[in-house]
Amino acid sequence: MTTLLGFPGPAELAAATPVERDRALDVMRITALVGVVAGHTVMATSVIRDGVLIWDNLLTATPALAGLTWVFQVMPLFFFAGAAACLSTWRPGGEWGVWLMRRCTRLFRPVFFYLGFWAVALSVLRPLLPRHVYEPVAGISIQLLWFLGAYVLVLAAMPMLSRITTAGRLLVGVTAVYGSIAVIDVLRLHDPAFAPLGYLNLAVWLIPAMFGVAFRRGLLARRVALAIAAALLMIDVALVVFGPYQLSMVGTGDHQLSNTNPPSLLLAGHAIVLSALAICAAPVITRWAHRPRVWWLAAVGNSGAMTLYLWHIPVLLGVHLLFDQMGWARYPGLPHFAVISVMQLILVVTAVGWLFVVLRGLENNALPGWDAPIVAAPGRGTVAGLLLLVAGAATLVAVKWGLKDDGLICVAVILAALTGARMLLTGPGTASDCPR
Repeated sequence: MTTLLGFPGPAELAAATPVERDRALDVMRITALVGVVAGHTVMATSVIRDGVLIWDNLLTATPALAGLTWVFQVMPLFFFAGAAACLSTWRPGGEWGVWLMRRCTRLFRPVFFYLGFWAVALSVLRPLLPRHVYEPVAGISIQLLWFLGAYVLVLAAMPMLSRITTAGRLLVGVTAVYGSIAVIDVLRLHDPAFAPLGYLNLAVWLIPAMFGVAFRRGLLARRVALAIAAALLMIDVALVVFGPYQLSMVGTGDHQLSNTNPPSLLLAGHAIVLSALAICAAPVITRWAHRPRVWWLAAVGNSGAMTLYLWHIPVLLGVHLLFDQMGWARYPGLPHFAVISVMQLILVVTAVGWLFVVLRGLENNALPGWDAPIVAAPGRGTVAGLLLLVAGAATLVAVKWGLKDDGLICVAVILAALTGARMLLTGPGTASDCPR
């Protein structure tokens, strides 16, 4: 039975779910996503002073909350679940670029609408807002797209990740990435000239992906995973207590050493801890996910995961701007902080829920041209894959500026690379047998 909102009912959805589907991965993914949205909503603060929008973070004013970020920094779980889910679709010897295009098709489908929205919104807002209010808004607009850039680069490494077939290979892979990040951190912390090397630490997202592959293949026993999590947690604590790393696992904007931009050794350890704990908890989560209501929430949520991820930022910015303009800024030290926080939370949850229902189709319904049948002539798949890598890298660079200044050039590169990749795989050729 279909519900009033157009979603299938719990019993119908449970009956339609393949027996072999790993429900734990879906629960992890949507739980992590809800955590990200809730974290952004709770932590974001803003105020307009002298015509300047100050977009800040509660951690800047309340450092005591930094410890909570070790619980709420759950991005590694996306890469863990994503790699585990994608593993079964990769066939060794298959067309790498074609496979990557298939994985990227749904990922980027709603992004075109998102960029279109911001193009219109910023065109309207530019003459209406003071310059130093408009520019922060334009800068924040696409910051969350960093995840797509990093995820594309991780997916591109699937031929390498798929070679993790033993616990020994997992150990070698994780140790290599963790050790490389350690070396880079030593270099950049002792000589500012090496600071740009920090962005090579984006390889940190390969760590949860490797654990995701290991989970899918049952390479780690739960007791071993628990021991790994405990050991790395102790190392992380030592890095904070005796090392140069700050406690917060998310960016605070206080110009101290960030653990996320670029990623640090502490974040690498955190990714190992979360991934190992995910392996430990998976059987319990799976049993829980077989409850019809739980599975319904997880499945429906995942059907619009990108909708939740993308559109909560415009809603959050809009609510903050509205309150700031009315003189009800949510900023530490200002009157009625708690009341305003509750009001904003209610508004954001309501608006995001409504947008989820209305816009979910944008990531599920075929987009003309973009979703044309994929065909590949010899050599085209590789070139298309390389263009997708360009799009991923440009996405990571674009978030530095947002939709202004050099960020506009980066977005143009993203769109050109995606268009080129799509065109290369459209037209006469031999249809690929790579599964979706």
